[in-house]
Amino acid sequence: MTSIDEPPPAIDDAVSFADLGLRPELLGVLAGLGYEEPTPIQREAIPQLIEGRDLLGQAATGTGKTAAFALPLLQRLTAGSRPKHPTALVLVPTRELAVQVSEAVHRYGRDLGARVLPIYGGQPIGRQLAALDRGVDVVVATPGRALDHMGRGTLPLDRLEVVVLDEADEMLDMGFAEDIEAILSSTPPGRQTVLFSATMPARIDGIARRHLRNPVRIHMGRSQVDAGQAPLVRQVAYVVPRAFKMATLGRILDVESPTAALVFCRTRDEVDQIAGTLNGRGYRAEALHGGMTQEQRDRVMGRLRAGTADLLIATDVAARGLDVEHLTHVVNYEVPSAPDSYVHRIGRVGRAGREGVAITLVEPREHRMLKTIERVTRQRITVEKVPTVADLRSRRLELTRAALEESILEDELEGFRVVVESLADKFDVMLVALAAVKLAHEASGVVADDDEIPQITAGTDRPARPAGAARPPRPARGPSAGMTKLFVGAGRSAGIRPQDIVGAIAGETRLGGRDIGAIEIADRFTLVEVPEAAADEVVAALKASTVKGKKATIRRAHEDR
Repeated sequence: MTSIDEPPPAIDDAVSFADLGLRPELLGVLAGLGYEEPTPIQREAIPQLIEGRDLLGQAATGTGKTAAFALPLLQRLTAGSRPKHPTALVLVPTRELAVQVSEAVHRYGRDLGARVLPIYGGQPIGRQLAALDRGVDVVVATPGRALDHMGRGTLPLDRLEVVVLDEADEMLDMGFAEDIEAILSSTPPGRQTVLFSATMPARIDGIARRHLRNPVRIHMGRSQVDAGQAPLVRQVAYVVPRAFKMATLGRILDVESPTAALVFCRTRDEVDQIAGTLNGRGYRAEALHGGMTQEQRDRVMGRLRAGTADLLIATDVAARGLDVEHLTHVVNYEVPSAPDSYVHRIGRVGRAGREGVAITLVEPREHRMLKTIERVTRQRITVEKVPTVADLRSRRLELTRAALEESILEDELEGFRVVVESLADKFDVMLVALAAVKLAHEASGVVADDDEIPQITAGTDRPARPAGAARPPRPARGPSAGMTKLFVGAGRSAGIRPQDIVGAIAGETRLGGRDIGAIEIADRFTLVEVPEAAADEVVAALKASTVKGKKATIRRAHEDR
């Protein structure tokens, strides 16, 4: 097995997508999307996959692995008319990831007319059947639904050229091992096989030995950096759903009140969007990316150094070589794709004896990558709660208090004495002071922000329980609070294990493994707790699907009574 475990190219060794051998149609789309350079895993994987090599990659979410396998499989598409049968199959653990990967492949392959179809539970199967009948190039599927279509004869794999297993360790944890084996055994022996996993347990190595041919092995995040490189940098992270990232960024900037901050983004479009939104919130934000001329870049940097701008929103490429002396904060809008990128970014603050702050916004699925950065850099990144509305109001009042104190100490106030004295004849002096503080606070341009942002427990995709709140009580009999029991007509005699139930539900519905409650497996049936609000969805999805490859009765448990 060939191994590529060397550290990725240094940040200053610029490599473009054109250097990787991609066809012009893909390069045009990437340029239009604002992608300026490949991530380390893309630099390593794309040339190997274009050559047709099998690949075993260890990489967490957030490293850019979707494009690493999507671009090479799109490279294979022929011009003009193509066969109806798919040439590529991507297997993923959940329907959310199926949609996400499908959208990415469609976006990258739009100039090639790529036909991409996500197949997962909870979607009308008639729509999937119609799309398969019209013809598709790439199918992105959960294992259970892929097997379902294979059993119906609607997903032929005889012309398959590429199979990708994305987040393979999660698929195994969810009980899809037998499904994956069955699918791979039904594909042509000469296919190219790509396997990505955040961890490499023995079971993954077993699949690689059985189904990959002399694969090249890529391991991102192994390069070590010296511990304590940034001793004066306070490193914090906030776990937040993607839909709330922009609101969280604004909230954190409001609370932190940076003198000057550098916000790193992945694409040009994201840079422009965030800069525009922050300007709308009253910040003085400037965008900086590779689509700007040198003259435009110079003007932006001039405004930042002169203090007429306090936020710089930039891509890694555009920010190379920047040295802003009064920079106090660095913000990673996404988790950096490699630990060395993280180190380079946060090294821009905490210089010359001054303390700096490095802030990272982490989507729940990116938590593993954050742990990888901690392990490689040997530095702790503290996960904190997103500031609440109360925190924000408290901070803004503190800023008003500080401004008033500065005015008392430094300003000439004697000219206003007559106003205070005249009001003091009618009102208590404390009321006069309170009214003056209120006017000063409102005049600061503070925008009301009354929308709370969900607090997410690190490593999950669910809101955290309030501090001090007890776990809901579990009755001795019956489901937990907010849960309902479902009856599944298969048990120990059918070889059912807890992971089979979890995999079937998580693969066919919007629920994650942590949303599923107690599982009781009897000889001929199983009882499983699911959230009451999702019970009907689970019943409908499993009735249209299989559990461990077999049809099983599924209904609410109370229907037996």
